[in-house]
Amino acid sequence: MIGVIADSTDQEVVREFFELFKTPWEFCRRDRRYEVLLCAGGGQPNSSARLVLVYAGTRTSFDDEQKLQTGPSRSRAPLLWSPGCRIPIYGESITFPEKGLGLLADDDSGECVAYRDHSKDRVLVRIGYDLFGEIRHLLSLGQPPANAHLPALELHIAFLRDLITGSGIPLAEIPPVPEGYPFTACLTHDIDHPSVRLHKWDYTTIGFLWRATLGSFLNLLRGRLPVRGVLTNWMAALKLPFVHLGLARDFWRDFDDRYLKLEAGCHSTFFVIPFKNRPGRNADGRALSHRGAAYGVRDVADTMHKLLDAGCEIGLHGIDAWIDSPSGREELEEIRRVTGHSELGVRMHWLYWNEQSPIAIETAEAAYDSTMGYNETVGFRAGTTQAYKPLQASRLLELPLHVMDTAMFYAAYLKLSPPQAEALLRRIVDTVSRFGGCLTVNWHDRSLAPERLWGSNYVGLLEDLKRRGAWFATAGQAVSWFQKRRRAVFETEGMEPNTVRTKLAADFGSNVPGLRLRIHKAREGEAFVAPGPDEYVDVPVDGTVHLERITFPESAC
Repeated sequence: MIGVIADSTDQEVVREFFELFKTPWEFCRRDRRYEVLLCAGGGQPNSSARLVLVYAGTRTSFDDEQKLQTGPSRSRAPLLWSPGCRIPIYGESITFPEKGLGLLADDDSGECVAYRDHSKDRVLVRIGYDLFGEIRHLLSLGQPPANAHLPALELHIAFLRDLITGSGIPLAEIPPVPEGYPFTACLTHDIDHPSVRLHKWDYTTIGFLWRATLGSFLNLLRGRLPVRGVLTNWMAALKLPFVHLGLARDFWRDFDDRYLKLEAGCHSTFFVIPFKNRPGRNADGRALSHRGAAYGVRDVADTMHKLLDAGCEIGLHGIDAWIDSPSGREELEEIRRVTGHSELGVRMHWLYWNEQSPIAIETAEAAYDSTMGYNETVGFRAGTTQAYKPLQASRLLELPLHVMDTAMFYAAYLKLSPPQAEALLRRIVDTVSRFGGCLTVNWHDRSLAPERLWGSNYVGLLEDLKRRGAWFATAGQAVSWFQKRRRAVFETEGMEPNTVRTKLAADFGSNVPGLRLRIHKAREGEAFVAPGPDEYVDVPVDGTVHLERITFPESAC
């Protein structure tokens, strides 16, 4: 059990952190002895705990009592944990120059940012940054694109886990890993342009013709498109007048068949726009006319029912739900009328989002949100692979978006060639495979068709995910699994030493996998960014109401 001493203003952050790092913990009680005491925000570690962890990014009275030499506080200084592993810091951090190399180092100066002191009765670790301040930043503001590749929140969890087990204390955890699978994969598709015939001589048509003709030729010269792709796009441009006359196939229209065939039972989620020609408001409150979609959900009702019958999920591709809850209710209700489904998630069109969006979307009664991601790059904007509750919300879970096709291929963004995109996707999947959680992918409705022709990378991604054994879930299923994990509780009160009991809620069906209880062995030695299977024991935990009493193996104690 971890006892936590934190500032009262950080209590919601602490609670959410320990939903993501699902291990036994509680706010520190005077009448209880803890194996681990975590002090943050200047809290005083007056305790007989075996391990005391003191987090603060500025000098504290504890440092004065210990007569520690400290360097000046620095802001946004990345830290080096192990070779090649950096933890970005967005608040203040402080160094301890006299402590040598330590456990963490300032990446610029090389000075110690975290160190461990051993005594006969306990281990003391001083970490020179504000853990819960960092978590607040990640879950509220997110990371800049330059750090998109770093799962910062998962690294904070991994570092804390490593501090505990590396100090000779075993640890129980329910990891973000569905039983029977290494991680979750969530395939999603934003439906922006379901039919080229809906567009006359408008902004979309002009963009299509430019990219299909001159843009394709330039991509050929840059090595980003093969000759066959250029010819396909030129032929589509030539056919466009005949498509409008009804004499040629609408090459954007059959996106549903293409995805159903490629995904072959890996049920995905399609986010659909509720109303046509509604441009919505941007961050300045202005309506940009060319942003209005040329369709509404009623125009694709037959397609939506076909996808539902195939086991896919339909969600709202919101217009103003991110900034106005009455508009969000209206948009959700329009999707409900067409699909007949009441539980609907949201992803905002153009990924519009601000700090108050979780409140607006929750008030509109959405089941979840999946907007937190980047337009201009791919990676971990919230620093996590897990669904989390935004700090402003009371129940809404955010399923963060990690990979979007337009970010990889558009000239205004990363403008990757197919081999470059393949390598980047492999690194992202490697990260999710290492830390667990859910990889959320957005491949747009028209991205398999001319003029994009981004299908080869999507096929390669699907093959990689299948080869690694991922659980393919709709966005709603993925969120449901994380809700199931959040409802699990640890019971240690009155238990024998080194024993933990888990209790699951009774209202989760069989449409999502079970949980596992992971017992990390106590150890001494090198740091593990992500521990290998030799460092822990997994025990399945599932059932309607299931109590599992787990005693740590002798080898772990």
